[in-house]
Amino acid sequence: MMRLFLGFFLFLSFFRGYSQEDTFSIDTLHVKIDSLYREDQFYAGINYNLLIEKPSGVSQEKISFGFSAGFLRDMPINEKRTFAIAPGIGLSFNNYLQNMAITGTSQNPIYGVVPSNVKYDKSRFEQFRVELPIEFRWRNSTPVEFQFFRIYGGFKVSYLLLDKSVFEDGNEKIVIKNNKDFEDFLYGAYLSIGYSAFNLQVYYNINSFFKSSAQIDSSPIKMNALSIGLVFYIL
Repeated sequence: MMRLFLGFFLFLSFFRGYSQEDTFSIDTLHVKIDSLYREDQFYAGINYNLLIEKPSGVSQEKISFGFSAGFLRDMPINEKRTFAIAPGIGLSFNNYLQNMAITGTSQNPIYGVVPSNVKYDKSRFEQFRVELPIEFRWRNSTPVEFQFFRIYGGFKVSYLLLDKSVFEDGNEKIVIKNNKDFEDFLYGAYLSIGYSAFNLQVYYNINSFFKSSAQIDSSPIKMNALSIGLVFYIL
């Protein structure tokens, strides 16, 4: 009985000593801080498109929306890493609803303003583009702070991948893809301001959606947009 008790005591002593050697305390735990951190590598956004320059008689109908997503390479340029440059690549889809009917064919499109007293079901065009943005960034982040204020100003070039226009008046539906009059390249500037994951973004499309060959009553169509929405940045 004595031998059994002694053996049990020695076993407990050994187990306790082993446990003490492998137990971590808050004083001995060291967390490695990444002093070379990068911020906001991915983005996704949703926006409302407002046509701010358009031919006489053309008005915007209903809600024109868009969304975008992509990757930005964050490159800090100061020691505190509060300033950075971020080039990237992304995709965007934008829809524009208005009363300018696009009929004809992709190689011979015809444009006209639908009179206010004429009813129609649909009149819109949409574009799917690849984007090349570059941002100039300020934020008050730190290696251990994941919620912070940011102001990002940027410029981007987009290239047209796919386009489609739809006009439907109840009698016929005209769908045109690959319209030769759409500009391949669009240029624009934007500003993003926010805190944490939620940020307001305003984007101004500098040049027109249409080439000079697109005309209404012998006048070139000049049409560009101001987009207002929310953008979400993700590490």
